[in-house]
Amino acid sequence: MKTRRNLIASTALLAILAGCTSNPYTGEQQAGKAGIYGGIGAATGAVIGAATSSKKDRAKGALIGAAVGGAAGGGYGYYVDTQEAKLRQTLQGTGVQVQRNGNDLTLIMPGHITFASNSADISSSFYPTLNSLVRVFKEFDKNGVNIVGHTDSTGSQALNQSLSERRAQSVASYLMANGVSGQRISVYGAGPSQPIASNANEAGRAQNRRVEINLQPL
Repeated sequence: MKTRRNLIASTALLAILAGCTSNPYTGEQQAGKAGIYGGIGAATGAVIGAATSSKKDRAKGALIGAAVGGAAGGGYGYYVDTQEAKLRQTLQGTGVQVQRNGNDLTLIMPGHITFASNSADISSSFYPTLNSLVRVFKEFDKNGVNIVGHTDSTGSQALNQSLSERRAQSVASYLMANGVSGQRISVYGAGPSQPIASNANEAGRAQNRRVEINLQPL
């Protein structure tokens, strides 16, 4: 029994260490994100594989679980690494921010570069940026595209809610009109309910007026 536990623990440790490799997509020399995800997936798979196997097959179950979990975690990790690098390169100098949280990517598009004041019509100067996003979204088609409109707190709740919804829908309609599958896209208007800065001054209100695109696994 002790030998089996030691083997399972060793399998999980080796899985994590195996994940700590350089990333061929981003050029990271240390433990890349994908390596970490692969290691975590392998370790988790090892534990699950051992727990769901009979006593005599636990060591074998741990090895199988590690292999399956590592492939799943590392595979999507590499996918997101590559997509993130492509988005950062494509959006450099556009004013659109790229943020990452685990396997989720968020694109923050400030209102002053996407729409005219109190309008849901996309500014013509923003079309080239959206066209770049269309190309990336077509290349990387394993993500859901969740588009959320946000406003500041100036004006009525009803006005801000409607404006946030219409702005999010405008972005979604543009993406779909240019070939991004509508089955991947969801639209939501948050109005002023999710500020990222204070609404007490103009600088803060300008940050709150934005559209975010959240890219998550389908």
